Amino acid sequence: MSPAARALGFRSAVVATLCSLAYVVGQLAEWAGWLGSAGGPESVSTPLGIVVLLVPSILLGTAFLLLLASVHDVAPRERRVWSLAALAFGVAYAVLISMTYFVQLTLVAPRLARGDTRGIEPFLFVPFDSFLYAVDILGYSFMSVATLCAARVFRGNGLPRVARWFLTANGLLLPFLVFQMYVHPLIWIASAWAVTFPGATWTLALLFRRGRMETPAVVG
Repeated sequence: MSPAARALGFRSAVVATLCSLAYVVGQLAEWAGWLGSAGGPESVSTPLGIVVLLVPSILLGTAFLLLLASVHDVAPRERRVWSLAALAFGVAYAVLISMTYFVQLTLVAPRLARGDTRGIEPFLFVPFDSFLYAVDILGYSFMSVATLCAARVFRGNGLPRVARWFLTANGLLLPFLVFQMYVHPLIWIASAWAVTFPGATWTLALLFRRGRMETPAVVG
């Protein structure tokens, strides 16, 4: 593992973990109605809620992409097809969610704060019932596929096995993301992301910190 890959992988994994946890805390506050919305997963966010939820989310997109690039760099040659596939799906995720959240933070939130939404109705982020919510769901679906692919990179016991488990578990949330536009209660199962994703990124941080992706074989 090169020093550059080790440093970038560790730092991006830590940032991804912190951003995901910040989002989880913000989402719980949003669903509890503490950020000014009516509460629950179907409520529209206030300008405050948009900022609290989407600032860590947009930073997460970049951190996750850098983390996947680091994983690809250190992946064993025979498994780099999986790390490359993960990186490709990660790019799709980062592009979609970054576009969605930048529009919300720079266009929608200021207009909501002024009470003037004329002309921006197609860009309002309404859970389960808007264009950008569908784009967001597609983005996180690509994230799930990315983690499924990344899971195939890791072999062995100990931390690699934990990383593989968390990455796979996060990937298996895919159907609960894709179909929640039609079956809204699926969001409660998809909420397991609050455990699977930070669990995966923190485990990867530990792997990059020790500078080795696999558990060495015991000889003798």
